[in-house]
Amino acid sequence: MIKLIVLDVDGCLTDGRIIYSSDGSETKNFNVKDGLAISSWIRMGNHVAIITGRNSKIVETRANELGVKYLFQAVKDKEKVLKELIDSLELKYYEVGAIGDDLNDFKMLSKVGRSFTPKDGVKEIREIVDTVLTCSGGDGAVREMIDILVDESDLREEFMAVWL
Repeated sequence: MIKLIVLDVDGCLTDGRIIYSSDGSETKNFNVKDGLAISSWIRMGNHVAIITGRNSKIVETRANELGVKYLFQAVKDKEKVLKELIDSLELKYYEVGAIGDDLNDFKMLSKVGRSFTPKDGVKEIREIVDTVLTCSGGDGAVREMIDILVDESDLREEFMAVWL
């Protein structure tokens, strides 16, 4: 059973666009359905980590808002950070699910028990993951991933009970 999900940000939690205003501030769009699924996963007693290659105050704010304890930004070697996190949580790779969309996610996705990419992930990632989702990044892909994991583990009632 998957106990930890690892999320990439740009292209998975967002549509991959980075918008800068004239004052240099950055804007990102997050999907509320992804957020509800992430917070539900955590409330069910599971772990969530964000491992991203960029550094953004917006991502830190969103992670805090959702209760994500494990946030790693400006990461050049996602595989190394993942290994350190798995070791610290005393988990095995087969207990980890991850979503990524581009080449910097390749090694990490190759290691985990369940790998996902949004339908608009790059070709090389679509070819190696277990599941290519029907949603694009930023358009509910993370929610779709969590729904799949919940159903595969027969946890739908527990998932629903978080809110009902």
